[in-house]
Amino acid sequence: MKAMLSTAPGGPETLELTNLPDPEVKKGHLLVRVHAAGLNFPDTLMIRDLYQFKPPRPFAPGGEIAGEVLAVGDGVSGFAVGDRVLALTGHGGFATHVNAEAAKAVKIPDAMPYEDAACFVFTYGTSHHALKDRAQLQPGETLLILGAAGGVGAAAIELGKAAGAKVIAAVSSEDKAQFCRDIGADETLIYPREMDRDAQKALSAGIKELAGPNGVDVVYDAVGGDYAEPALRALAWKGRYLVVGFPAGIPKIPLNLTLLKGSQIVGVFWGAAVAREPDGHARNMADLFRLYAEGRIKPRISARFPLAQAAEALSLMEERKAKGKVVLTLD
Repeated sequence: MKAMLSTAPGGPETLELTNLPDPEVKKGHLLVRVHAAGLNFPDTLMIRDLYQFKPPRPFAPGGEIAGEVLAVGDGVSGFAVGDRVLALTGHGGFATHVNAEAAKAVKIPDAMPYEDAACFVFTYGTSHHALKDRAQLQPGETLLILGAAGGVGAAAIELGKAAGAKVIAAVSSEDKAQFCRDIGADETLIYPREMDRDAQKALSAGIKELAGPNGVDVVYDAVGGDYAEPALRALAWKGRYLVVGFPAGIPKIPLNLTLLKGSQIVGVFWGAAVAREPDGHARNMADLFRLYAEGRIKPRISARFPLAQAAEALSLMEERKAKGKVVLTLD
C-alpha cells in the first residue's frame, strides 16, 4: 500500500509518500480499498499538532474516505466483502488501504460516486447537526454563514435552503460570493481579509442591512477571529450563535451582548456528538441520504488531486483558497 505520512510536526510540505505493507483487517474493523479521500480543515491542523487529537507518528492525515470493503473483521456484522462504503477514520485516510471502524462506516447508494461519498459525511454531517440539532433552524428564519464558500459553509447553504431559511453567505472575495449564489445563497456579503475596528463596524452594519430590522436568527461561524463579534452584534432577539471553527483565530466575545439580545452561544462538536449520540447520528445520515437522492444537496468538489499531490491539496485549504470540497482520488 501507499500512504502520505506525517513524520514530524509541520505544514503540508512535510508529508512523505511512503510504501508500506498491506494491512491485515482488525477486529471490529473493515479493511477498505480507498478510492477517494475528502480533505477537511482539521487535516491541516493535525499535521502541525494543533488539533484536539494528536495521533502518534508516523500517521497519514485524512478523516473521511470512500471505497470498497476488502475484508471484514471479527465481531462485525452487516457488511460484506465488495460493499461500497464511506467511513470516518479520524486520520489514516490519505492511503490506498485503511482499517476503518465498522461503527463509523456506512454503506453508500449505488448511484453515489466515490468522490461524492468521500466529501459527504464530514461537511454535511457537521452542518446538519449544527443547524438541526444545535440551532433548531426553522422555516422563514434568517441564517448567516461566515466562511460560506468552504466545505462546511457550502453544505450549510444547501441545508439552510432545504430547511426553508433565508441564507446570507459571507465570504472574502467576489469569486467566492458567486460560488455561493450559484449553490443557492439568497444574499452575499464580502468581508475584508484583515479586520480593524472600523471594518468590524462596517461588517456588522452590512449584515444588519441584508438581514432586515430584526437581525439574524442563526449565525453559523466557521471563521472565528475578529469576524465573530460583528456577527454576534447582528443577532436577532433570542438568536443562536453556532461556534463551528477558528481558522481566523479563537475570538474574544463581550458576553454583555448575549444578555442584551437574550441570545445563545452554542458549541458545535460534531465528532463528539457522533460518538455520544449514535442514534441521532444515524437519523441525521438518513436525512442526508434522502436529501442527496432528492437532488437537494450534492458535494461541491472544486479540486481533485492524486495521492502524491496531497501536500498541494492541503495547501489549497490552508491558504483558504478552496471553494466547496477538495478530494484525493486513489483509483
